[in-house]
Amino acid sequence: MANPIIKASDVATAVAISKCIPEFIGPPGKEEYKKRLKDVPHLILVAFDGTRPVGFKVGYERNGSFYSWMGGVLPSYRRRNIARRLAERQEKWAIEQGYKSVTFKTRNQHKNMLLFALKRGFNIIGFKEKGDASTNRILLQKVL
Repeated sequence: MANPIIKASDVATAVAISKCIPEFIGPPGKEEYKKRLKDVPHLILVAFDGTRPVGFKVGYERNGSFYSWMGGVLPSYRRRNIARRLAERQEKWAIEQGYKSVTFKTRNQHKNMLLFALKRGFNIIGFKEKGDASTNRILLQKVL
């Protein structure tokens, strides 16, 4: 695969990919997506290798910012800059829509996601304890 094709997609495709991401334990289903995306500006991006969906990124407006809620790349497609390209496309869209920042939340156990965010210019702006240090939530923001 030289370059995946990234395009706007739908809830069903995002949910299907999320079920194949090993870091996600019990990922949200279609109903949760519909609940969160209802009546708010949102974007669902999917990266395709031919016709096969291999990565996704979903975000929506939340508290005046663009909230990057869910995303991932299939393990066999990692280290090919797909996550970076999805993030860049999402940020470009957010800028075009007038958003001034992108925020997201991750768990302490997802070290690769934290490193990815920090390298992309995100700052840690909050922290929430959840009992076990590995499941503590870290809130990040990038000014666009």
